Amino acid sequence: MSADRIVAIDQGTTSTRCLVFDPQGRVHGLAQREHAQHYPRPGWVEHDPLEIWRATQEVVAGALEAAGRPVAAALGLTNQRETLVVWNPRTGEPWCNAIVWQDLRTQALCAELGGDAGPDRFRARTGLPLATYFSGPKLRWVLDHVEGVRAAAARGEVCAGTIDAWLIWNLTGGVDGGAFVTDVTNASRTLLFDLEHLDWSDELCAALDVPRAVLPRVVASSVREPWGYTAKDGPLGARVPVCAALGDQQAALLGQGCVAPGEAKNTYGTGCFLLQHTGTRPVLSSAGLLTTVAYRLGDAPACYALEGSVAIAGALVQWLRDNLGLIADAAEIEPLARSVEDNGGAYLVPAFAGLFAPHWRADARGVICGLTRYVTKAHLARAALEAVAHQVVDVLAAMRADTGIDAAELRVDGGMVRNELLMQLQADLADLAIVRPAQPETTALGAAYAAGLATGLVPDVDDLRGRWRAERRFEPERPAAWRAAERALWAKALERSLDWA
Repeated sequence: MSADRIVAIDQGTTSTRCLVFDPQGRVHGLAQREHAQHYPRPGWVEHDPLEIWRATQEVVAGALEAAGRPVAAALGLTNQRETLVVWNPRTGEPWCNAIVWQDLRTQALCAELGGDAGPDRFRARTGLPLATYFSGPKLRWVLDHVEGVRAAAARGEVCAGTIDAWLIWNLTGGVDGGAFVTDVTNASRTLLFDLEHLDWSDELCAALDVPRAVLPRVVASSVREPWGYTAKDGPLGARVPVCAALGDQQAALLGQGCVAPGEAKNTYGTGCFLLQHTGTRPVLSSAGLLTTVAYRLGDAPACYALEGSVAIAGALVQWLRDNLGLIADAAEIEPLARSVEDNGGAYLVPAFAGLFAPHWRADARGVICGLTRYVTKAHLARAALEAVAHQVVDVLAAMRADTGIDAAELRVDGGMVRNELLMQLQADLADLAIVRPAQPETTALGAAYAAGLATGLVPDVDDLRGRWRAERRFEPERPAAWRAAERALWAKALERSLDWA
């Protein structure tokens, strides 16, 4: 039985997955479980942390079973970022549901914290605008609004962190001495983290009125000395070192082999997340992007990235299916959209949770413009795919403004990249080659590579670049005049969304 298998947990917004890889990046087993989405009030989005932990145990056991119960050499983790979990380390019970990155309840708090300085008050220190997206204001909200939490924090009965911290704590023992850590990529998404010093900032904690004692220890994304080991009676059935963790988009950057400045990838999942590697110094954005830690491997200097986050991408297809009933299955959207030649004059801006990069307008709302009696559900399906692509082009334009770099290509991953109409629309609207990798599991693969680097199963970062292979390349086909006209009409629809409030 091979003892070089790497277990990668991919805990996402809508489901938890586990994959078993070999050091060459081949998948030997996979399991997945969805978890419930809770919407207790308009704009609020929550998950049950205990349900996520149960799902994690189930998918680990399922993936290992599918792989033939190999001996695992290491475990790496990747996770939805910014989603906050607050729990009691003495009982293992959450103080409340996890507050998801899409949640808008901190909108007024963020405006209050910005004061006269506005949303850029902490950008120089954190690389981030003050926005509902990030977990620091969420933690302040829990401390202020969930009964007993602030008092419990003073008694040492509160741990607060992103999903990586919650799962690592449980995987390594939980109430019996679990490791309470978070990696630099997740920490950099909180508004409490100093990008240059790679640790929590006392000044930021004080500004947000968050006690530093409730926060986890910040660690590298990949470490030779593991934070802990899984239990022999746990889902892995052995003591396996837990030695790698990254936020999902940073993991995908690593999995795509984007390890040199200028290289970029875009993930099409619930939202869209475009990251461009910028080297070992943070680059602050003046065009509405985020500055984030890309990864830190062992004792090597941290690498940074610029990121453009789009809140709604795949979630738009779910909305067409679940809320409007235009399709019965997500896979139906491509043939439906292909059944018409264009959008029939309709433009859809999916600002369901406001607009993220590069606009950062929590008050924006979704709109459909240009409706006539001619428009059918097929036109709306096509408009939805175009909306995803337009939002990505907005981010690419901001990235170009910040870096001065015209990317030669964009590597893509995520569930939506199997939609070939979307990929071609993206190439046409961006006037850029869109490259789909041979290995689609780039997010989990990045976590596996990080664990492999920690244990020596993967030689070095340069080795990752040589492993990457393209499966298909989509080149622009439409003329410049078409692209200019479509971008102008999208801009008009975007104005309607921003003017809603």
